[in-house]
Amino acid sequence: MSEEKTALTVPALGGEASLNRYLSEIRKFPVLTAEQEYMLAKRFQEHQDPEAAAQLVTSHLRLVAKIAMGYRGYGLPVSELISEGNIGLMQGVKKFEPDRGFRLATYAMWWIKASMQEFILRSWSLVKMGTTAAQKKLFFNLRRMKKNLEAFEDSDLHPDDVRKIATDLGVPEQEVVNMNRRMMMGGDASLNVSMREDGEGSWQDWLTDDRPLQDETVADAEEAQYRHELLVEAMESLNERERHILTDRRLIDDPKTLEELSQVYNVSRERVRQIEVRAFEKLQKAIQRIAVERKLLPA
Repeated sequence: MSEEKTALTVPALGGEASLNRYLSEIRKFPVLTAEQEYMLAKRFQEHQDPEAAAQLVTSHLRLVAKIAMGYRGYGLPVSELISEGNIGLMQGVKKFEPDRGFRLATYAMWWIKASMQEFILRSWSLVKMGTTAAQKKLFFNLRRMKKNLEAFEDSDLHPDDVRKIATDLGVPEQEVVNMNRRMMMGGDASLNVSMREDGEGSWQDWLTDDRPLQDETVADAEEAQYRHELLVEAMESLNERERHILTDRRLIDDPKTLEELSQVYNVSRERVRQIEVRAFEKLQKAIQRIAVERKLLPA
């Protein structure tokens, strides 16, 4: 890598009208190889070299934009989501430790998403009350779970769906009902909305390339590997019966029914369900603790 100093700055993002230009500009920054990324990260870590930090940031701006697209359904300007995500990216670069063996994209992704989610919670009027851990968990998972359950109607959820979501997320059923009603009031932003005052151009005009970014592909593969390692280690926090029930209920392709497991352990179906919920909560806490200890998540 050349040691010649170059002026690398984050392109200006003035608002929705300049979003197309911004997306075009950030595509010009090259994707770093693992070796290039490591050397730049070491330069910044040991010498606080601002150019090294700038190259690390600019090479991951496309990742921020891609993640921002995943949050566009919350009715906030994508340009503002990207700006918040860029702040999270810079925090990730600042705290990145290359000798741990992770790629920057894997580590920074946590900071990017956290920054965007906090911005959404601060800005979206319908969720200003969503400050508890349970409410945040619901807010950022409810849409996906409704889609999986094919619960697309703009009405109250079926009691069975409420029960399923509450069990999977480990939250009270009433919280699911309340959050669903709040989110139904918000609505999604249309992809046909004009991006400019003259009516020219819409969101769908540039949401055409579905090919994954190179750095995102690498990050997804590494994240999947680390998530698996976290899961395996966290499962050690459960006793044998909890591990068996949780595995048979949630971690296999053909989950066992409560009735089947109740016969195995000679207990009621409700008791099996209680053990499953408790085991899932313990597993979540263990994963979070391990992730913090490994500095995969901010403390």
